[in-house]
Amino acid sequence: MVEFLIRRILWMIPVIIAVAAVTFFLMYRAPGGPWDREKPLPTPVRATLDAKFGLDKPLWINPDEFGERWDAGDRNPFYLGQGFFDSRFFSYMSNVFRGDLGPSYASKGAESVQEVIAKKFPVSLKIGAVALVFSVLVGIPLGVLGALHQNSWIDYVTRVISTFGVAVPSFISGLLILLFLTRRMGYSPMRDPSEWKGFGVAFLLPGIILGLGTMSYMARLTRSSMIEIKRQDFVRTARAKGLTNSMVVNRHVIRNALIPVVTVLGPAAADLVTGSIIIENIYGAPGLGEEFVSSIAKRDYSVIMGTAIFYALLVAAANVLVDITYGLVDPRIRLDN
Repeated sequence: MVEFLIRRILWMIPVIIAVAAVTFFLMYRAPGGPWDREKPLPTPVRATLDAKFGLDKPLWINPDEFGERWDAGDRNPFYLGQGFFDSRFFSYMSNVFRGDLGPSYASKGAESVQEVIAKKFPVSLKIGAVALVFSVLVGIPLGVLGALHQNSWIDYVTRVISTFGVAVPSFISGLLILLFLTRRMGYSPMRDPSEWKGFGVAFLLPGIILGLGTMSYMARLTRSSMIEIKRQDFVRTARAKGLTNSMVVNRHVIRNALIPVVTVLGPAAADLVTGSIIIENIYGAPGLGEEFVSSIAKRDYSVIMGTAIFYALLVAAANVLVDITYGLVDPRIRLDN
């Protein structure tokens, strides 16, 4: 187990580097910069800010610094390599691996990216938690119900519900429900900023809408997995031994059918926590997703990079937890092999 965990954690390093490199490339390919305003800043002020935050360095590599050190007579490979990689990307990544995501450019360095994430992420986490609980508590029972009553009207109803949830994206259903509540019911789901503190009813509607797709996918996956397990030889053997139908379903069918559900549960949890960007904007939730969108508009490069890396870490950690859960759900799976 320990060897497996170490191996998986080490695999997270190239994943983080790849995510950071792609995000960095796309971010700097976009027009504009962090100091662009309706009223342009004076050139000396821009130069001072660039120097303060290291934006005056080359993007990827710094051959000029390497040449200067070489011309100065330095032949130390480490010192020369340090000059060659003295760029925005490698300077940022070296800080990341030291646990520093840098300052927020929008605040002129008054607030760090860690502080932004610590302040905004709890809202996204609560919405994602509501979505995950809703997906599990509704999706799995729907799938079990459909499998146990295969080809009956109950099965047809559960399949229609799950198909609707998969077919309609959350941002479409979120907008439709928002319009229905405001236009037809005269009720506005938009909440006062104070209501997003703590854990109140403000999180229910965004969380349920965010979890519709995952709920439907879990229902379909649970149904198909249970139907397949019901036809296995060990289930027929259990029935032949005289076990009651409830014992066969609970002890043999559901437990084995949950293995593929557990497979998607970890990534689904990470997706729900990190995928609330549009839902947060629709319902005005002050979460990390909403901050990520506004950071893109403001070209706050450090917040964009930090949020992307933070989300990548969550997804990678969720995948590790899924692999660990395999061994708990199915003893036949050995993680050390």
